[in-house]
Amino acid sequence: MAKIFCIANQKGGVGKTTTAVNLAAGLTVLKKRVLLVDLDPQGNATMGAGVDKAKLESSVYQVLLGMTDVKSALQTSESGNFEVLPANRDLAGAEVEMIDLEQRELRLRHALAEVQGDYDFVLIDCPPALSMLTLNGLCAAHGVIIPMQCEYYALEGLSDLVNTIKIVHAKMNPDLKVIGLLRVMFDPRMMLSQQVSIQLEKHFGEKVFKTIIPRNVRLAEAPSYGIPGVIFDPASKGAQAYTSFGEELVDRIAAL
Repeated sequence: MAKIFCIANQKGGVGKTTTAVNLAAGLTVLKKRVLLVDLDPQGNATMGAGVDKAKLESSVYQVLLGMTDVKSALQTSESGNFEVLPANRDLAGAEVEMIDLEQRELRLRHALAEVQGDYDFVLIDCPPALSMLTLNGLCAAHGVIIPMQCEYYALEGLSDLVNTIKIVHAKMNPDLKVIGLLRVMFDPRMMLSQQVSIQLEKHFGEKVFKTIIPRNVRLAEAPSYGIPGVIFDPASKGAQAYTSFGEELVDRIAAL
């Protein structure tokens, strides 16, 4: 049965999509069966996995509204060798259309239940907001991976997200827990980055992943080719870091 993880942080530009796509590819390299769910109307994870969001006949939007099932909407990332439940701009209208639906926050959970046995990991790339889409992701997941930059504003937003996770855990999804915090786009030359990193380790302890993802040009270039950075340039520091993160995540899950 698949372990389902949200990649979530309501702050934009913190590397959620980069983490989701490269973790999916990294886990595939480790011979794991992976499904990447794109819950962001921007569809960046879809494009980063090499799937053309402009040519989709069905997507996660139709799945959430009950117009099709997950298997019918699946696409394959040819470059990453994992499957994708894609998204495009249609998803922007889902929040309004879901208002009158019963159990609207559980739509994704019910949809994924049909394919959960087909994968080892399901990774959900959430939008940068605490919205109905993000709530669907949190209600469907066993745990949350929080990518964050080591800067002051990131700390401010982190407390809001942790409080939301606690509420969802208490009222909607008792299985939900914080799996860990992943430090991304890390620049060791900046004193602030080092200070915030130390603060995180002091406050969250073992919840902070040991792997640190550095700022890396090759990771930034890869999406324009529709190839995960882990595959685009396996020798780059960013790719090696995400591969190490995949290994650390597998080890952490085995120990739970």
